Amino acid sequence: MKRFKKCLALILSTTILSGLMIGCGANGKNSEQEILTNVSFPLEQTATLKFITHAPERTTQDPNERVIFKRLEEKTNVHIDWTCYPAGQFGEKKNLALAKKSSLPDGLFNANMSHYDLLKYAKQGVIIPVEDLIDSYMPNLKKVLDENPEYRKLITAEDGHIYSFPWIEQLGSGKEAIQSIGSIPWINKKWLDELGLPVPTTTDELYNTLKAFKEQKPEGRDDIIPMSFIINGGDQDPGFLLGAFGEGYGDVPDHISVTNDKEVIYTATQEGYKEGIKWLHSMQKEGLFDPEAFTQDWATFVSKGKAGRYGMFFTWDSANIVSNPEDYIPLPALKGPDGMVNAPRQSNSAISGLEVGRAVLTSACQNKELAAKWIDLMYEPIQSVQNNWGTYGEEDKFNIFELKEDGTLAHMDLGSESPVEVRENQSVNGPLAILDSYYGMVTTMPNDAKQRLDILHSVYVKDMNMEYVYPNVFMSEEELDKVSKYTADIEKYTNQKKAEWILNGGIDEEWDSYLQKLEEYGLSDYLTIKQKYFDIYISE
Repeated sequence: MKRFKKCLALILSTTILSGLMIGCGANGKNSEQEILTNVSFPLEQTATLKFITHAPERTTQDPNERVIFKRLEEKTNVHIDWTCYPAGQFGEKKNLALAKKSSLPDGLFNANMSHYDLLKYAKQGVIIPVEDLIDSYMPNLKKVLDENPEYRKLITAEDGHIYSFPWIEQLGSGKEAIQSIGSIPWINKKWLDELGLPVPTTTDELYNTLKAFKEQKPEGRDDIIPMSFIINGGDQDPGFLLGAFGEGYGDVPDHISVTNDKEVIYTATQEGYKEGIKWLHSMQKEGLFDPEAFTQDWATFVSKGKAGRYGMFFTWDSANIVSNPEDYIPLPALKGPDGMVNAPRQSNSAISGLEVGRAVLTSACQNKELAAKWIDLMYEPIQSVQNNWGTYGEEDKFNIFELKEDGTLAHMDLGSESPVEVRENQSVNGPLAILDSYYGMVTTMPNDAKQRLDILHSVYVKDMNMEYVYPNVFMSEEELDKVSKYTADIEKYTNQKKAEWILNGGIDEEWDSYLQKLEEYGLSDYLTIKQKYFDIYISE
């Protein structure tokens, strides 16, 4: 009897072990999964891919509830097993997930990977090169890259590999690109008219205007905030105004500018920057700025805007901040005390929107052809448009588009709705490409985008003195590592001192020690690396 039990136990353990070996490969993936070739959609039988993504906190955290993905699954018979994280947690959660090679997904859909991330995870064998997949299985993306070779150049690493699928959004180019200026200053024209004031054209006139807002209380309000911003807050930062000082380099989020002599400079070490910061401090001392501008978050910033308290503020689109955007106009680039007028352009804006690391495939992806062909659908023009902005046909919800009889998509009027919030409820983002040639052929241009391009053209382009902006170049791993370390220290210190000086003053007394500290953090070497790759980019 004992002998029988031992034999039975051996048989059972062998059976269980065999089952485990059939069910899992070395990396924990299902080794029984059928490897599909000559993939054509819709598949005869449902196949599953596993992806990690993220979504805004205020929207659904189940991507398969979004109508865009429902339609894609019906079209392809590919089911996506999503792991979705709230956007605010994604960076940490992504890193933890990629650290576990035994349980990697097939890919990351909204990967948010920097150049450094791509090279690091490629070196670790976590993500794979995709250039052969693009050329063999992705005709939509290949067409975009063949017709726009500058994009292929920008997504290719120094080792010749492409490690990710990009996000591309063309809305103008060069100085007319929609991303050329992020932090537009919006001023309350209704209040100007009530007080009989002209639109300010100089730094002195803006000072007088903000003072009038504070003292004369338009609309009889006691809660007026003459000017608000989020210091070091990207599009909400007031650095645009500094274009009126010195050589007009102003200040942009990465503090990098390129002179017309093709020299890469750090804006926050220029004399004009120092003079501009002193000017901002002089207004701060008189209580013309929002006292919370140095600490507030987005929600607080918006809540005061919706309450109608702002005389002036900074952001990409005024409708995202205030309920009465019709009362606000863009403030032109101001003339400074020495006659300088410049509208500083942002880095990476010359060829319009590009994010290199929008999606990746991992080494655990067995069905590479299937994954590549599914991702390539995101680059179909009409699909890219919906992924980026939203879709049509949802019942009992606001739709971004109307599907016309000719198969094109027409943007619907957003009314008083916030463009950001409406799009977040429908769009899925991810890898995509929208080219200028699509407007009028595949879709209409979003009304807010058209208005913004019109503003850039009529208000700012004439004062854009700089002919170059720094491109989103792909550096070597070694130099990316250096730049990453330099950036962390240099930007942290720069942003800290910028806030302190506007709030408390003292820039003249601390300027020399500030420059010395930046050198100790490696600023010269940082700029040398930046210059090297800018020179390579413009020479090709």
